[in-house]
Amino acid sequence: DGHLRIFHWPSMKVLLDEPNAHKSFRDMDISLDSEFLVSSSTDGTARIWKINEGVPLVNLTRSSDEKIECCRFSRDGMKPFLFCTVAKGSKAVTVVWNISDWSRIGYKRLLGKPVSTLSVSLDGKFLALGSQDGDFCVVDVKEMEISHWSKKVHLGSPICGIEFCPTERVVISTSPQWGAELTRLNVPADWKEWQIWLILLALFLASAVLFYVFYQNSGSFWSGTPRRDVIDLPSHAEF
Repeated sequence: DGHLRIFHWPSMKVLLDEPNAHKSFRDMDISLDSEFLVSSSTDGTARIWKINEGVPLVNLTRSSDEKIECCRFSRDGMKPFLFCTVAKGSKAVTVVWNISDWSRIGYKRLLGKPVSTLSVSLDGKFLALGSQDGDFCVVDVKEMEISHWSKKVHLGSPICGIEFCPTERVVISTSPQWGAELTRLNVPADWKEWQIWLILLALFLASAVLFYVFYQNSGSFWSGTPRRDVIDLPSHAEF
């Protein structure tokens, strides 16, 4: 019914109570620092809310033939971005907003079909977009290029939710008809902490070996050919 309520956890204090926030909600998300909330409506509009103040901050800009649908804030804490899927007729693009001034940074056509859901990995490196016909793709945020495609995972049923595993490159996707499906992504794996320490240890040992070899093969002051500036004197020399 378009009624928006925001509560503080765990006190359950009401931070915002707006009965006419939208005609009807399409999607919403809270920023990593809990400062902002973005909400989108079924009529294609989207609004940013200042949570602590409990007031609307700005409406996201769009043209009259655009509908803002899914929306997610970046999760890595370093890049202040807001990702939204925008439908324009039969086309769907992913638009990026800068949350420092709420200006559009750019857009790209990724999934190429109507988007049903959107998700961001916890490290902020990947986006996942689910479609109305059961496909999904995973996008490298740095390059804004598709890194993984999974087609007909839900066989024609719209994907209603998709989330990344916090520790592995795996996503879980859900649909009304087929339930939950786990998919392992064919994207480069992250370096584990123990792998980094192992490489540092190997570099240290290699440096120690090279130093030892250099020391063993280097000439000392008293070894090798006698120096010209050193004069051999008889043991009982007299002056």
